[in-house]
Amino acid sequence: MFTFLFIFFILYACKDKVEKKCIFNSFKVTATAYNSLAYQTNSDPNITAFGDSLKPGLRYIAVSRDLLDSGLVRNTVVKIEGFDSLFIVKDKMNRRWRKRIDIYMGTDVRKAKDWGKRKVNIEYCIPIKDSIH
Repeated sequence: MFTFLFIFFILYACKDKVEKKCIFNSFKVTATAYNSLAYQTNSDPNITAFGDSLKPGLRYIAVSRDLLDSGLVRNTVVKIEGFDSLFIVKDKMNRRWRKRIDIYMGTDVRKAKDWGKRKVNIEYCIPIKDSIH
């Protein structure tokens, strides 16, 4: 019993010393879908605006450029309402879009069209920068 209480006390005391690693953020965006096909992107549909390679099966999203200022930068992990798995920001959209994400759906045009255009909640964490550096 004493050992249990001692361990509990140590763990509880250490809890306050753990630093926050990120700031949680969430909001509603318009979500559409896209494919890696030349007529939907540009002359090299398998390369994102950040220079990353696309291939079917990857859980990537493109974000409107205004969302870059909200911390949705390259390689940010994002939870999208309606999906069980997480997505990674790997592309950015044309400057004309605002508060919008584009979900990568490989070359499956039917799947992208079936998704259509929806309002969804997204969640992500913005890493806290070390103030010493």
